[in-house]
Amino acid sequence: MGLYESIAFALFAMVTVGSAAGVVLVRDVWHSALFLGVSLVSVAVFYVLNQAAFVATMQILVYVGGVLILVSFAVMLTREDESIVEVAR
Repeated sequence: MGLYESIAFALFAMVTVGSAAGVVLVRDVWHSALFLGVSLVSVAVFYVLNQAAFVATMQILVYVGGVLILVSFAVMLTREDESIVEVAR
């Protein structure tokens, strides 16, 4: 592994661990879903670093394109509208 590959690995390892911690620690569900997207994309970078371009492409298409969109729709459909709550009070 070359110097640039080691630097890229260390950088994306920090991004992956930081965004995975953000998924768990952030209270807002929408921000947690965004951190999940960052984490999944950075895992795809690890596949690219290991010369597994097909697996990286499937990671992006299936997980980021499918699962994250599904989570985003679920968050948008289940959020409580604050303006309705204020009118009801």
